[in-house]
Amino acid sequence: MKKKHLEMLLQNVPNLINPNPVLEQYITPASIAADILFNAYQLGDVKDKIIFDLGCGTGIFAIGSSILGGKQICGFDIDKDCISIAKNYAQKNKFDINFYVKDVKDIFKKTDTIFMNPPFGAQKGNLNADRIFIEKGFEIGEVIYSLHLSKTIDFIEKMIKSLRGTIVFQKEYIFPIKRQFDFHKKEILEYKVTLIRIKTK
Repeated sequence: MKKKHLEMLLQNVPNLINPNPVLEQYITPASIAADILFNAYQLGDVKDKIIFDLGCGTGIFAIGSSILGGKQICGFDIDKDCISIAKNYAQKNKFDINFYVKDVKDIFKKTDTIFMNPPFGAQKGNLNADRIFIEKGFEIGEVIYSLHLSKTIDFIEKMIKSLRGTIVFQKEYIFPIKRQFDFHKKEILEYKVTLIRIKTK
């Protein structure tokens, strides 16, 4: 499958109807998700692998992993509305994915590969949320693909080093967020984000 075809399929994944600003529920654009997944596939981290999508939202990474031949795929999110949308879409389109309403802190099953776009920490209630996601990733996974604000990467690198992990790949993206809350002053906000691929062992 070509990356452009994967992107076209991921564009059909539904958005959350009523996003919660406290949870920073910004859906990963299909173009970015497809690029991350395609690179992961080429590196041998998707096909025939056990894959977890942490903070999955409506399931774009889980669905992309299924399209690319993941062996066993699970999506986890604390928001039951996200999980309901993800389950309905997966069932309707015959994707064999298990979705769970669960806080990432309460996940203890082991996995091969993790995809995640954790909260950026822009809201006070989400301070250090990215750290919680990464620490959980180290507990349960072997390879982590994670998106972070580029301005925080120095801190993230130090944290990963302290956890004795290794960043083996980085790539920057422009992450557009459409106006969806009253406190958004612009129609589209653009953030510089960096994908990191982490080996936990």
